[in-house]
Amino acid sequence: MTAQEPVREAAFEEIGRAAALPRPALEIAAGYALTGPALDLGALVWDGRCLPDARIRVPLSVLNRHGLVAGATGTGKTRTIQLMAEQLSANGVPVLLADIKGDVSGMSAPGKDSDAVRERAGQIGQAWAGQGFPCEFYGLGGIGPGIPLRATVTDFGPLLLSKVLQLNRTQEQSLALIFHYADSKGLELVDLKDLRAVVAFLVSGAGASELRSLGGISTATAGVILRSITAFEQQGAGGLFGEPAFDTAELLRTAPDGRGLVSVLELPAVQDKPQLFSTFLMWLLADLFHDLPEVGDVEKPGLVFFFDEAHLLFDGASKAFLESVTRTVRLIRSKGVGIFFVTQTPKDLPVDVLAQLGNRVQHAQRAFTPDDAKALRATAKTFPKSPYDLEEVLTGLGTGEAVITVLSDRGAPTPVAVTRLRAPQSLVGPIEAGALDAAVKASPLYGRYAEAVDRSSAYEKLTAEQQAAEAAAELAAREVQEAQEAERVPKASRASHQREESLAEQVLGSGIFTSLARSVGTQLGREISRSLFGTARRRR
Repeated sequence: MTAQEPVREAAFEEIGRAAALPRPALEIAAGYALTGPALDLGALVWDGRCLPDARIRVPLSVLNRHGLVAGATGTGKTRTIQLMAEQLSANGVPVLLADIKGDVSGMSAPGKDSDAVRERAGQIGQAWAGQGFPCEFYGLGGIGPGIPLRATVTDFGPLLLSKVLQLNRTQEQSLALIFHYADSKGLELVDLKDLRAVVAFLVSGAGASELRSLGGISTATAGVILRSITAFEQQGAGGLFGEPAFDTAELLRTAPDGRGLVSVLELPAVQDKPQLFSTFLMWLLADLFHDLPEVGDVEKPGLVFFFDEAHLLFDGASKAFLESVTRTVRLIRSKGVGIFFVTQTPKDLPVDVLAQLGNRVQHAQRAFTPDDAKALRATAKTFPKSPYDLEEVLTGLGTGEAVITVLSDRGAPTPVAVTRLRAPQSLVGPIEAGALDAAVKASPLYGRYAEAVDRSSAYEKLTAEQQAAEAAAELAAREVQEAQEAERVPKASRASHQREESLAEQVLGSGIFTSLARSVGTQLGREISRSLFGTARRRR
């Protein structure tokens, strides 16, 4: 007998004395009798009755085994995330969550008492009291409210950028070669105008030899990439890329009182660009994976990451992208990070990802069409064997109810439990815009990230070299003219000119930019100049 078994047996007997329950309900309740720190999700529902003594809990130690929060629109997924984030914060665990509709900012303010809150609290035996939690609010690149989150193009990488630009597999591979070229030439890709400048150079006459040297990139493919970058900037999303780049270690902080900081990514302003924010969330995760040390199994995670609208990450994704996501999810748990994917049905996720999610919170699922009915049956089959008729239960759950199974503190799946969830203690809904703006500007991070910095990088280097090549060509032409005129002056006067080293010779000896000088004056050269000098500036 393990050390935990007497505890579970005692819990089994206590619940049995508290209510006359059939044995299956007692066995379910005993499966959630935990001794260590845990999230308290709610109370067991059996045969239509809510049993406040049968608490459904998730050990903190298994949250880095990842999870899924699923359910149809309007069934309470956002409130479940809010409930879990509150308790994680209270246990000193930092949280990152996406606020797509703009109604999660209320986490920073105490909840409001109401008849509905008191009714729910009474049903599940919750001692409810309104409480706000320490929050930091972020926005993507300064789009909408929040401290601007930016990444450099180099840091974002060709794979994620290809997803944002909606490139196909061939174009994705070509973009990777362009990144390699920029790295090898010391051309720093900080923002999109840097990348645009490099691609524009490669598709110009000046860069033709450089493009051929890369191998495997056609001028047509490079042109498609260039047009995709320009279109992306015209959508107003260019501000996501630049400096100061966000340090993802900021997400791991705790408040002075020891509670975990809840980092809320405010996304209402970009909710019409789902691939953009879903891919940016993936970059945050990938960057954390790169930087964090291995910690193995821990008593509680160092960060829990709620990945809302997760299906958008995988729609139209290339094989290489899916493999990278799957590998990151599989390995990041050993670095103390837990990921909860939030979506409508489990089938929205690739099988290899779904197989790694040990904790499940499934809200109601609809079955209005044959496809819905098929998805419902598939969802029911993903749960362990249960005394419930899950196909019937899943269509009959009320708002704020869910079917739950998690990993126990021993690492084994807990029994499937229909659960009535606790009421969040923080405000359900958004805080006022003025309060949100004040919270953002009061943050110690605001001064660090609020203003974009545009330092010299690939765009400036290419522009300077092009201007130098133009000046050298002009000077060379002038020197030819002067030489012709010198034939008409005394020989002694010409000698001083011959002793001076030509400025054109100095500049034209600058390697790859010799070809730039040769291409000046062409129509394509003029088009590049127009694009380089501010016609599609990124938003600040």
